[in-house]
Amino acid sequence: MTSNQGETIRRSHLAAYLDAIGVRAPSPATCPFDPGVAPAVLASHLEQSAHLMLSLKVSMACWMIADESATRRKVASARTAGVPTHTGGGPYEVAVAHGRLAEYLDLCGEIGFDGIECGAGFTSPDVSPERVVQMASERALTVEYELGKKHDGAFDARRLQALIDEGQRWLQAGAKRLVIEARETAAGVGLFDTDGRLHVPLAEQLVDALGMATLVFEAPTKSSQFALLDHFGPQILLANVPLDELLRVEIYRRGLHSDAFSNPELRPTTSAFTSVGHRP
Repeated sequence: MTSNQGETIRRSHLAAYLDAIGVRAPSPATCPFDPGVAPAVLASHLEQSAHLMLSLKVSMACWMIADESATRRKVASARTAGVPTHTGGGPYEVAVAHGRLAEYLDLCGEIGFDGIECGAGFTSPDVSPERVVQMASERALTVEYELGKKHDGAFDARRLQALIDEGQRWLQAGAKRLVIEARETAAGVGLFDTDGRLHVPLAEQLVDALGMATLVFEAPTKSSQFALLDHFGPQILLANVPLDELLRVEIYRRGLHSDAFSNPELRPTTSAFTSVGHRP
């Protein structure tokens, strides 16, 4: 028996065991972020967890000041692993503020990113959604749009409709998904109060208005990850998950974490489905 044959048998045994105890095998639903790890570190995470990643955000502007060859190796590694890459929204806002959107999009496309994240988190961009999506499409880039300001505190009922309207404009223009802001703390921002508690009614309003399959909820902390999974179930899309927390999120999603086992929406059952659908 060759080493490859032995590895295939071991994998089939593991898959058979998980199936026997009813563990769901959902489609990739988490978008971890790379805050600036070394290329070798990212390559190791991809080797271990690429099959669990919906996409990879090469976050903030770290990739812009790292050695260029290192950034290119990261993007190439993700592509080889079958994981789409996109940039964070900060560099987009800076580019628009300086009147350099075309040059920024050229750069993203040339380096090999699959998409960009847009937003108005700390600036007030004066370019239309239609124009951004068109310019991105011309460079074979997809667009995601982040809803929410970074420094204005948590969402409230008064502002929610304006966010919904903004999101609908971007979706109608051709944006692929909408990202719900939570920064790196998930406290006093977006759907989380200053103590990090999820504002469930506002979250449900967003889902009802914009659709579960369209929304990606930033969940940078354990409490934010678990709260969103507990309430919405395994189909929810999560982002801003640190690379070294991805596996913890995914065992929680599958009900293999002790804190998830008591939740009937997450706990494995022998009748568990093999793929996760999305709430309309």
